[in-house]
Amino acid sequence: MPIFDYKCRSCSHQFEKMVRGSEIALCPSCNLSDLEKLLSVPGISTQKSRQHSFGIAQQAAKAVKKEQNHAQREYERNYIKDHS
Repeated sequence: MPIFDYKCRSCSHQFEKMVRGSEIALCPSCNLSDLEKLLSVPGISTQKSRQHSFGIAQQAAKAVKKEQNHAQREYERNYIKDHS
């Protein structure tokens, strides 16, 4: 199913919508079907773009892990302090 970009002619709301064959899209903000289909750029995936995305995800995972480790050390330090 293709994803199309639309702009509502009534309220000027822009949005993306996955549309099946003969389905008519409606504006999510005003529920009207007076829409203009916008020109959209197709998503292209290359090895370089996948590596870049993977690198960003790895950095985010490292930051989350670092925060979890810090929270665990703080918890243990406070638990030992409170129960000794």
